[in-house]
Amino acid sequence: MQQQFNVGDIVYIFYRNPHIQDVANIQEAAVVYHPEQPEQLALFLFETYYPITNDLLIFSSEMAAEQAYHQYFH
Repeated sequence: MQQQFNVGDIVYIFYRNPHIQDVANIQEAAVVYHPEQPEQLALFLFETYYPITNDLLIFSSEMAAEQAYHQYFH
């Protein structure tokens, strides 16, 4: 199911440490227009733009992200 996002929304995602793959954290990200494809939305996280795809678990609240985190990682 595709979620609807708007520019300016603050969302929460699971972010895996690129150096230690078994470490994941909840990170806050902003929904923005992708600078190279302005008709598409992206997540802005750690000064990098990530396309919004169906492969991402995106939560609209930190509480929902924390509940899912505990379900998946504990």
